[in-house]
Amino acid sequence: MEIAIISGKGGTGKSSISASFATIGDRVVVADCDVDAANLYLIFNPLKEEEAVYVSGHDAVINYDLCTNCGLCETYCRFDAISTGDDGIVIISEISCDGCFLCSRICPEKAIDMIPNDKSRMYSGSFRNGKMVYGKLAPGEENSGKLVNMVREKAKETARENNIDTIILDGPPGIGCPAISTITGTDRVVIVTEPTLSALLDLRRTAEVVRKFSLPACTIINKHDLNTEMSRQIEEWCEQNGIGVIGKLPFDSRITEAMIESKSITEYNPQLDISNKLKEIWKKILDQSK
Repeated sequence: MEIAIISGKGGTGKSSISASFATIGDRVVVADCDVDAANLYLIFNPLKEEEAVYVSGHDAVINYDLCTNCGLCETYCRFDAISTGDDGIVIISEISCDGCFLCSRICPEKAIDMIPNDKSRMYSGSFRNGKMVYGKLAPGEENSGKLVNMVREKAKETARENNIDTIILDGPPGIGCPAISTITGTDRVVIVTEPTLSALLDLRRTAEVVRKFSLPACTIINKHDLNTEMSRQIEEWCEQNGIGVIGKLPFDSRITEAMIESKSITEYNPQLDISNKLKEIWKKILDQSK
């Protein structure tokens, strides 16, 4: 069973909630699918038992021992990544290069090599309540949706090998490619929002994306007591659009204290009101996902 926890915007508390769910009960597999800015490992400090290279693309590099500066590559590069300097030397912009391989194919001197972007990594290993998989996309590299898919496949494999029934996917904020890669084919999507106008607007967009994939979804309103009127508006919108509000969580600054201690709030102080509410919500999610 895969449960994706996502949000329309950053800062709603999605990862804190994911961490709490992961440490409440039975062993789970946690997959941090926010590969552009993975941070859940900071709380769980998993043992790195496996590391895999992720190649996000290629960059064109000129071998100047072979290059005659004929300019053919510059003529055909549709991304304007190749130019000729004042000294007549052809140069390739690493930032603009799309890695399409055309220049390397048409170069009459075979002077252009395609070098793989292989700085990104996927890690997997054990944490205190099961297994964890996460990816780290290197700065400047792309195709994060493919890395998310790699993380998810590894999480499924890990769950099968360790007889673990539940996979928690901590997704990225927004509705882009990595978010879509996170929710596709999951058993349930949990959308975390907060009582602000921007969060409501982003919730609408997120819900629309989830609806296009015909996935069962519910909403958690985090920090609902900071703006009760906006929380009411969010509940009304969810009711009108067939998305259940599965729970509301109060603001609690001790969540930050827990993170400083590398713990979820349910580990840090299981007796708190917010910890009890998280346990109730998690039980509802599991019951509805069966």
